[in-house]
Amino acid sequence: MAKQNKTHFIFPEAQSTVLPDPSEFFSSTLLSKPLPTNSFFQNFVLKNGDQPEYIHPYLIKSSNSSLSLSYPSRQVSSAVIYQVFNADLTISSKQGSSGKHVISSYSDLSVTLDIPSSNLSFLLVRGSPFLTVSVTQPTPLSITTIHSILSFSSNNTHTKHTFQFNNGQTWILYASSPISLSHTLSEITSHAFSGIVRIALLPDSDSKHEAVLDKFSSCYPVSGEAKFREPFCVEYKWEKKGSGDLLLLAHPLHLQLLSNADNDVTVLEDFKYGSIDGDVVGVVGNSWVLKTDPVFVTWQSTNGVKEESHDEIVSALSNDVDGLNSSSITETRSYFYGKLVARAARLALIAEELCYPDVIPMVVRFLKETIEPWLEGTLKGNGFLHDKKWGGIITQQGSNDGGGDFGFGIYNDHHYHLGYFLYGIAVVTKFDEGWGRKYKAEAYSLVQDFMNLDTKSNSNYTRLRCFDPYVLHSWAGGLTEFTDGRNQESTSEAVCAYYSAALMGLAYGDAHLVSLGSTLTALEILGTKMWWHVEEKGTLYEEEFTEENRIMGVLWSNKRDTGLWFAPAEWKECRLGIQLLPLVPISEAIFSNAEFVKQLVEWTLPALNRDGVGEGWKGFVYALEGIYDHESALHKIRNLTGFDGGNSLTNLLWWIHSRG
Repeated sequence: MAKQNKTHFIFPEAQSTVLPDPSEFFSSTLLSKPLPTNSFFQNFVLKNGDQPEYIHPYLIKSSNSSLSLSYPSRQVSSAVIYQVFNADLTISSKQGSSGKHVISSYSDLSVTLDIPSSNLSFLLVRGSPFLTVSVTQPTPLSITTIHSILSFSSNNTHTKHTFQFNNGQTWILYASSPISLSHTLSEITSHAFSGIVRIALLPDSDSKHEAVLDKFSSCYPVSGEAKFREPFCVEYKWEKKGSGDLLLLAHPLHLQLLSNADNDVTVLEDFKYGSIDGDVVGVVGNSWVLKTDPVFVTWQSTNGVKEESHDEIVSALSNDVDGLNSSSITETRSYFYGKLVARAARLALIAEELCYPDVIPMVVRFLKETIEPWLEGTLKGNGFLHDKKWGGIITQQGSNDGGGDFGFGIYNDHHYHLGYFLYGIAVVTKFDEGWGRKYKAEAYSLVQDFMNLDTKSNSNYTRLRCFDPYVLHSWAGGLTEFTDGRNQESTSEAVCAYYSAALMGLAYGDAHLVSLGSTLTALEILGTKMWWHVEEKGTLYEEEFTEENRIMGVLWSNKRDTGLWFAPAEWKECRLGIQLLPLVPISEAIFSNAEFVKQLVEWTLPALNRDGVGEGWKGFVYALEGIYDHESALHKIRNLTGFDGGNSLTNLLWWIHSRG
């Protein structure tokens, strides 16, 4: 049975046969709390825990009681960019040990990985140019490399040691107290040592950067949190130890947002490392404030629909509403079902925007009949359940099939699926407040599953399941081990999830939810424009890739891929469509750059000449064409013979006729 828990509704408990066991790698003190499922360190807690994760600026891998780090090189083609892991340094206890690593703590901006049998605790903080190791008991250390050590030098106090490799890299090791090191061709060893060791790559092996590393080597971050205190603002705060100021690295979007706010930071523009996300640049400061321009969450289009086009839209609307029949729905998969709900919800809002209220009650009735079985647990063949092991909602179909509901049962795509349901719930609540009150607890459970900020006040769900506060966009990939870390395909569905939550906040008069939903919407849009939209003449990615692509397929932590999960890279209409659907008012903000939109559509249009291109995908291409060529797009849309499952002729006509 579903139950109410201190005002928090919990769906019936799941008995999953496909979820991994978190006790393999998380320390026992963490297991009573909800655990991250889509995080930047997820590979460390899946299967053998030995696949790398990208913790800027290094790829980091833990295996065989050791930790390896790589300052990765990039492989580039027109189809894919990825970072190559080479074990530049591998750190372990010289006395040898067995036993796997343990995650002893984690936060938004850090994870602490312990190798208890070796007395080593790695404080892995995102954006730190230093790898920081706490050696908890006197332990002789071993540092090996796959390269050859060409030169090795130490300062008088033996607290700083510099080594150069035959691949051109220079690394510097700093110690909190004297450490005696000796080396062979590919291994550095120490006498028993306890204290803090910090190791950093010298950027470009250029000695002019050495003074920067020296200056900030004695202040180290232990953990870091992202605080969402006010709308359109994120504040990073780090817990630090040692003396002096904190040096960390900012990616291009950080730098953009830092410049919008009053910040007590110093940007070291010359001090930088390469990264697949663009150069990461030194920033000195104990906290950062990142400010975005506001994004206005509205139920309807910004410009309104042109008066003379009302009749055409109303005609399509009457047809689409007549076609709504909840008893004929055979779909039970959560993603496709959610799209049906959101498609209908669009019809009610378009009717309201056109001042054509006659059809709204029919649409709202359909929405209630389709949403209630999921909230009440009466749907035949599927339903929401609660997983206590990791802390979150899964589906019945996903509980015994890792691929069921696109992996929803192993925490894939939660924001996508739930976002569609929230859109429908927000719309029903807007038109029927009594219904909204009745199902408020269930509705908020869906929000909390992927937008919980406070695990103390709601311990059923992990914090911000999908949204990553360091990269400032979401990850869709859940509890599956991938060599390239987490991934996300559809940015527009991610944006729409946070947008829908903000709309739900509007419907319930919840200013906090409006604020958080709007803030995450704004950030997700900025991340989308920065890393998924590939403008002609853009310089973020290499020329070979930029020349051939206007939009990403799947973006991974450690890879940029033009292929999709469901289609090859050549199916450009799918690449455009999956980054646009669902077509809603917030889509305007994602595609606000008309010049880029024209580049993207002109790049995509030739793909529509292929045999077998789906009408649904064509609709999305024409929708974007309508931003700069209203007449051409309208003509093409009128001739479509089919629509995506979350789209309709009404919605496309609304979009075209509401462009400025």
